[in-house]
Amino acid sequence: MPVLVITGTGTEVGKTITTAAVAAAALAAGRTVAVLKPAQTGLRPDERGDADEVARLAGTVTTAELARYPEPLAPGTAARRARMTPVRPHEVAEAAQKLATEHDLVLVEGAGGLLVRFDAEGGTLADAARLLGAPVLLVASAGLGTLNTTELTARELRAQGLDLLGVVIGSWPNTPDLASRCNVADLPEVSGAPLLGALPEGAGALTPADFRATAPSWLAARLDGTWDAEGFGVREAPEPDGVQASSRSSQAS
Repeated sequence: MPVLVITGTGTEVGKTITTAAVAAAALAAGRTVAVLKPAQTGLRPDERGDADEVARLAGTVTTAELARYPEPLAPGTAARRARMTPVRPHEVAEAAQKLATEHDLVLVEGAGGLLVRFDAEGGTLADAARLLGAPVLLVASAGLGTLNTTELTARELRAQGLDLLGVVIGSWPNTPDLASRCNVADLPEVSGAPLLGALPEGAGALTPADFRATAPSWLAARLDGTWDAEGFGVREAPEPDGVQASSRSSQAS
C-alpha cells in the first residue's frame, strides 16, 4: 500500500486529524511518509493548511500541496471564482506517484467528500484514486446520520471499482450517545468494510508528543496500530432495551 487515499463522508468529520494519526502510526512503525493535499481552500497563502497540521501533529513527514484557493468552497468552484487553474485528477495521481518513489507511504487527503469536484469537467478524488489504483480509507462521524452517508460513499466507491480499505470514526465522543454506540456495529455492516479505528474527541488538541505516542492505539493493525475493533465494539455496545429495563426493575426492588 504505497499510496492511501483518505476521504470523508463530508466536511468536519475529522479527516485531517485521522490523516495525522495514520501518518504518526506509520512513522512509529519505521516507515517514511508523505502527505499530499491536492487542493486547499479557504486559506490565504501565508496560512497553515491541512498538510501542515498533519506534519505538526505526526512529526517528520514530507508535505505537498498542489493548489490553494482563497474561498472555503469546493475546489472546482473556488478555482473558478478566483480565476485560477483547477487541479486535475491526473495531476494528483502524478504527484502521488512521484512521492511514492521516495517514501514508503503517501497519504492523499481529499477535500470534503469523495465526489467533491476539482474542475469544471467533474474530476474528483475518486478519479485520482482510480488512476493510482490506490485503496481508499473512509472517515466517518460517530453519531446519528452517519450510516446513510457512509453507505452512500461505500456504494459509490464500489460502483467506480475502487477498494474501500475500511472506515475510521474521526471523533469518538467522550460521552457517546445511544446512536453512536449502536453505530460501532452498524458502520461495518452498511459499508461492507472493517472498522479500522476511532479517534478520541479532541485528539487534535493534544500536544504533538502526546498525539504521536497515543495515535497507534486509535488505529487497527492494518494501519500500523494496536486498536482492537472487537474489544472496542464489546465495550461500547449498548445493552438491549429489555436488559436495561430488567436492571432498573431489580434496582427499584
